[in-house]
Amino acid sequence: MSMLGTNWKIHGNGKSIRPGEVVRPDERLAWPLTIGVGMQHVVAMFGATFLVPIITGMPPATTLFFSGIGTLLFLVITKGRIPSYLGSSFAFIAPIMASQQQFGIPGALGGVVMAGIGLAIIGAIVQKFGAGWINRLMPPIVTGAIVGLIGLNLAPAAKNNFDAAPITALITLAVIIVVSVFFRGILGRLSILVGVVVGYLVAIIRGEVNFAKVDAAAWIGLPHFQTPEFHLGVVGLFVPVVLVLVAENIGHVKSVSAMTGQNLDGVSGRALMADGAATVLAGLGGGSGTTTYAENIGVMAATKVYSTAAYWVAGLFAMILSFSPKFGELIATVPAGVLGGAATMLYGMIGVLGVKIWVQNKVNFSNPVNLTTAAVALIVGIADYTWTIGDLKFTGIALGSAAALVIYHGMKAIATARGTVAEPETEDGAVAAAARGAVNAAAKRTPKKRR
Repeated sequence: MSMLGTNWKIHGNGKSIRPGEVVRPDERLAWPLTIGVGMQHVVAMFGATFLVPIITGMPPATTLFFSGIGTLLFLVITKGRIPSYLGSSFAFIAPIMASQQQFGIPGALGGVVMAGIGLAIIGAIVQKFGAGWINRLMPPIVTGAIVGLIGLNLAPAAKNNFDAAPITALITLAVIIVVSVFFRGILGRLSILVGVVVGYLVAIIRGEVNFAKVDAAAWIGLPHFQTPEFHLGVVGLFVPVVLVLVAENIGHVKSVSAMTGQNLDGVSGRALMADGAATVLAGLGGGSGTTTYAENIGVMAATKVYSTAAYWVAGLFAMILSFSPKFGELIATVPAGVLGGAATMLYGMIGVLGVKIWVQNKVNFSNPVNLTTAAVALIVGIADYTWTIGDLKFTGIALGSAAALVIYHGMKAIATARGTVAEPETEDGAVAAAARGAVNAAAKRTPKKRR
């Protein structure tokens, strides 16, 4: 059982979390509380996970099924060390839609499978030769920028949903904020779930929920599975997606490391392989490509519960729900206002986690390389800059991540060659340099003794 990472220890008394403590991945609370946290993870991922198949015309229930089974596969491959939910990746939207025009949904699924294989291969290389080269490729200034822009890039989506029903959204957000500080123990940790439930009830009262499709749907039914077709013509569309998934996964691992205080570099390769395997599995059966979900990082930041037991609950619950068409229609009734209120909190937390990476690693922003890397990447991500090449469209997260990498390494190479940057990259280095400067200055001021 230990190989699966399922031999959890009880955290404390299993009922509460002391201030300043967290529930580690190898720990869990009592099962009723763990189930509650797991259900909150399901709620957090629903909006985005269902959005991708709705946009691309693929079956939502099938995507939900493969997100659940993909999450369980991820937990097994990473041996329970990385708490994560695998949901639909927005990076797949453009290539899926573009490939559908020429090869239909089966051709698009073939592209999803190839992208998953590519990601798994990169993960195997990282696991074999270590993550040192990734740390050099993506130092704290770069990873912090990528994590930050992933959250802040989603701000317009939160605003659009908020504007759709401002009163409902405001009540949802207010309940989340108040519950998080008003209640002690686990109820305060479940503030997002409580806020969504209260917001949903408010939406019903305000007449913002339509149950017509729910009444017509069956209670039990199989997801609609499809098989892929493989065409070389889609390779160029899906290769760039692999780079985005690498950045998202590494950013997720770094975020969890920052929140738990554990060094997870040793399993970065496993995380990439796991997401690659889950994406391959989804493509083989008719689901959307997966990625580690930023929304669930926000849930962990809010609850302080990083237990992988909660993710086992979430994965199993998602799979069970995928066999109920009626439930799928019910989830689709969650109005935009409720999603907007919850997203305002979640997406903001993700953005701040990027700043936390900078603070914990003492990134020195007096260094122009660091300052420029963060400044440009964040603006590109927040403003959602786009670059279209034929039918392929790169958006803010991909371009912002690329900008962070290119600017950091480009400027560092030029500065090193020219010797033009004297400021250290970290504040520790800056303090050491300042101390050396003070000692040298003092030595120059001290008169030499005559012999």
